[in-house]
Amino acid sequence: MKNGNYLGIDTSNYTTSAALYREDQSVMHSKRLLPVKEGQLGLRQSDAVFHHVQQLPQILEPLLRQHPVLRSIGASSRPRSAEGSYMPCFTVGLGTAKILADTLGIPLHLCSHQENHIAAALYSAGRLELLGQTFLAFHVSGGTTEAVLVEPDTEHLIGTRLVASSLDLKGGQAVDRVGVMLGLSFPAGPELERLALQSDAKFKIRPTMRGCDCSLSGIENQCRAMLDKGVPKEEIARFCLLSLLAALDAMCGALLKEYGDLPVLFAGGVMSNSIIRQALTQRWGASFATPEFSADNAAGAAILAAIKEETT
Repeated sequence: MKNGNYLGIDTSNYTTSAALYREDQSVMHSKRLLPVKEGQLGLRQSDAVFHHVQQLPQILEPLLRQHPVLRSIGASSRPRSAEGSYMPCFTVGLGTAKILADTLGIPLHLCSHQENHIAAALYSAGRLELLGQTFLAFHVSGGTTEAVLVEPDTEHLIGTRLVASSLDLKGGQAVDRVGVMLGLSFPAGPELERLALQSDAKFKIRPTMRGCDCSLSGIENQCRAMLDKGVPKEEIARFCLLSLLAALDAMCGALLKEYGDLPVLFAGGVMSNSIIRQALTQRWGASFATPEFSADNAAGAAILAAIKEETT
């Protein structure tokens, strides 16, 4: 890598984040969840934008106060690499990145939030060499449950083609809705996992599939019915996560049957769950990011900026 450091910025609908990809190829994170009132299941975009404006200077300060020599900046500018993909919260990070790049006279490299997640997961899993290959990547979060076929792209490094998705509820939405239903705080992923690990209940789960796509709305409905019947919360939490696991497992199996024996990567905040991670690693030999790089972060944007600088 060329001498210098690379700054990444990502302002998603859940987290204000920045990262420094350093000369020794280590990553320094700085991030903060957006504040959500108790009992609520997320934020309106206007509120997310407001909180990013308040938080981003504080997030950047510990990275920039060291006065590192920045070679370039990477920023997430949109949710995914699809025409018309847009979410107002990303404009905060994009605008800040443009100001910094113009002021410092350094290049700005843009990517999608999804590309950022994929690159961060590849880095964390020690699989950056896959950027030159074709592989299958799952992005499972509060706003997305998608599988994309990733192919080498000379301009963007990561060329993605959507090959499967949830037809309704997203994985993170199912986790958060069930978690809040059980009295947990939002986002509910870590607490729901801790609750589920207290149970060893067994379930016969048949995921709802349409080809390679899945439907997840039934998870919330079944968990509510279980709660109404007085089923222990630990068992409900476990059923929720095992139901999501069953859907992802079925999606992966169907896609590998269609596209061949490809490497598989799982990214996104939901994929920090140890129950899902262990099962899919054993089943498919899949690669996962560590929890720090699974949740929303800006490391991928910084890493992609560094690689793009290397190739120019």
